[in-house]
Amino acid sequence: MLPSETSVEKIILAEPRGFCAGVDRAVEAVRGALRDYGRPLYVRHQIVHNRFVLEALEREGAIFVDTLEEVPEGHRVIFSAHGVAPSEWDRAAERRLRVIDATCPLVTKVHSEVERYAEERNTVILVGHAGHEEVKGTLGVAPGKVLLVGTVEEAEAIEISDPDHVAAVTQTTLSVDDTRDIMATLKRRFPALATPKTDDICYATQNRQNAVKELVDVSDVVLVVGSKQSSNANRMVEVARMRGGRAFLVDSIADVEPEMIEGAKSLGLTASASSPEWLVQEIIGAFSNRGAAVELMKIKEERIHFPLPKPADE
Repeated sequence: MLPSETSVEKIILAEPRGFCAGVDRAVEAVRGALRDYGRPLYVRHQIVHNRFVLEALEREGAIFVDTLEEVPEGHRVIFSAHGVAPSEWDRAAERRLRVIDATCPLVTKVHSEVERYAEERNTVILVGHAGHEEVKGTLGVAPGKVLLVGTVEEAEAIEISDPDHVAAVTQTTLSVDDTRDIMATLKRRFPALATPKTDDICYATQNRQNAVKELVDVSDVVLVVGSKQSSNANRMVEVARMRGGRAFLVDSIADVEPEMIEGAKSLGLTASASSPEWLVQEIIGAFSNRGAAVELMKIKEERIHFPLPKPADE
């Protein structure tokens, strides 16, 4: 809990921050389906990694499930922004489920790349974090043909049976810097390595990480608003700390402890791609009420918009 007075004189607010086009699309897909079809509406896994968003959607009528077997036959279900393996589509068809696909188009791009590389008889290396929902879905695109690498050490150790036929793709929400080191290692070890023409890392992930780097240079402390289960939120904090910054991940104003901001006069503030803006404004309000001014630091303008997915009945 914040004390009645703090040393913070200025909040430096990063832009862009918060919801990316893929998250906004996924959340609106759920709300649109609830408006159009009513309850019950099932969602496979967390639509995005933010508990406040999930709690709000649950109040509106969304039912989050871990498996498609929990969805009654013939009902509507939404696939989350993280994407699913093709086997999940097969299960949905078997249960006659009406699917609304809210997979982020950038994740769909990675799936298409994996499918193409595998069809060309390549072993596909996926750079990503084990257990993440996006990674699970991508591994399932070509079972047995995709190998997961999460660190430079793993990239040094991985063995490929045919080094002349190998390709690499990445999870969209990784740290740009970490991915660069892993990919450099793979390219050194496998000169024939095929990679996509354009970077797999999400534009929003890149922009938010770049903004964090700028915040570190002008702030005494950086707060990243985001959930612990959010990959891109954790990467933002890592990027700040790698730059020598004093950075903390907070879910909301309730997580901001006096020790985090002790002695800080300038506070850098940003939010992960799955964090709603009202959480940021809540923190701004708390510090503004204690005398802090707000300064906007604009790094890049985002104009990307993804159309909503097609209704389940089409």
